[in-house]
Amino acid sequence: MTRTTPQPADTFVSRAPATGEVLADHPVHGPRETTRAVDRGREAQARWAALPAAGRRALLLRWKRRLADELDAVAGTVAAETGKPRQDAELEVLLALGHLDWAARNAGRVLGRRRVRTGLVAADQAASLVYRPLGVVGVLGPWNYPVYTPMGSIGYALAAGNAVVFKPSEYTPGTGVLLAESFDAAVPAHAGLFGVVTGAGGTGEALARSGVDKVAFTGSPGTARKVMAVCAERLTPFLAECGGKDAVIVTADADLDAAADAIVWGAMSNAGQTCAGVERVYVVREVHAALCRRVVERARALRPGAGPDASYGPMTMPAQVAVVERHVAQALAGGARAELAPPDHREGPFVSPVVLADVPEDSAAMTEETFGPVVAVNAVADVAEAVRRANASRYALGAAVFCGSRRTGARIAARLRAGAVSVDSVLGFAAVPALPFGGSGDSGFGRIHGADGLRAFAAPQSVTVRRFAAPFDLTSFRTPAAAKARAVALVRGLHRRR
Repeated sequence: MTRTTPQPADTFVSRAPATGEVLADHPVHGPRETTRAVDRGREAQARWAALPAAGRRALLLRWKRRLADELDAVAGTVAAETGKPRQDAELEVLLALGHLDWAARNAGRVLGRRRVRTGLVAADQAASLVYRPLGVVGVLGPWNYPVYTPMGSIGYALAAGNAVVFKPSEYTPGTGVLLAESFDAAVPAHAGLFGVVTGAGGTGEALARSGVDKVAFTGSPGTARKVMAVCAERLTPFLAECGGKDAVIVTADADLDAAADAIVWGAMSNAGQTCAGVERVYVVREVHAALCRRVVERARALRPGAGPDASYGPMTMPAQVAVVERHVAQALAGGARAELAPPDHREGPFVSPVVLADVPEDSAAMTEETFGPVVAVNAVADVAEAVRRANASRYALGAAVFCGSRRTGARIAARLRAGAVSVDSVLGFAAVPALPFGGSGDSGFGRIHGADGLRAFAAPQSVTVRRFAAPFDLTSFRTPAAAKARAVALVRGLHRRR
């Protein structure tokens, strides 16, 4: 049990998604307990913000090293709560460590005071810009990547000088509790700076109403709108990452084996429960059949299950199974072709790989986030049609391009509306901490990761200091009108000549 808040009377249980086995009891934190966690964080944040950037860096790196030492325990908890294979959980934790390391090491450089040129009219001023911490950041995390995804907010917010109160998904509460306990153990002098509250939607609403200085959310667009409405009551800043319907474009000269490998991994890993995973593929018609064969061959070899040899695990959220089955059934009823059909009988929460072709563009399988091991591979006449279809989605998170020429692939990537694009790989951007991550439309707004991610959890403050008395003071009533007129004529003339 975390020391963040007193335990309330109400509790809930977390379960292993593959078996339904009870893993642990957790408290349902309501408004009072959530406010206490925020108040405790605010008190701790004052001491944390007073540290020099180098001091925060050293302490965050100490926490990172402790998490690396505890990788087995953290990955074990992730695997138990999500059902994903142990190696997948370990990879997730390693990626999160990379982001925490980058945020800790770069916050001082990105957010430190820097001089700014003043221009001609303000030549008498010295100008500088600095980024100040916001205060307490509320983080509402997802269940599909319960360490990697929220760490993109938690680590960057802490590095920027803030406190964090984290509400993990009700499906993965133990992971959130373990992260907070690890921080307190690594940095005991700042215990409470990173707190956790557990519960379902009511706890998330309580956190959004608690007076935090920003809310960072990951989840569905529908839930994001509800949280955003609560934040609007106090004009609380809001950052939203709401998933995607990511597309892959494959040109006629692409390496089809490499494309098929990447498509199957991007679509099926983590049981397809990846916000920037592959859901749509647009391939030039002349190589469509060849690509489909390769995708089906690789997808058919995958085996979902709970054992150590499983390719991927169960659907973590039980209700998502029905969404996947509805999307596939509607696509087939609308004229799609099953290159790899779903089995007649499903084994519990495990969904076998499905590969569809000729899927109508207006079907749910092409317009809504499926979030399961399903991929649609549609033929297009040319790259221009592929780009047009990829951009037609109301989501705009990630994308990928496979092309015989890296230079041409980069040009195609520049035409895509997605917030992040990989050429000749999928999700390549997710492993680069310096790159910002986020989307637009129903994929949300704002950015985590990279310098933009650090600035997302800081407030810019502009400062000017007058260096000398200007010959023509344009901000004084005492300056004669004739002198002001000469100044205006001088500056106007300079702009005309430049």
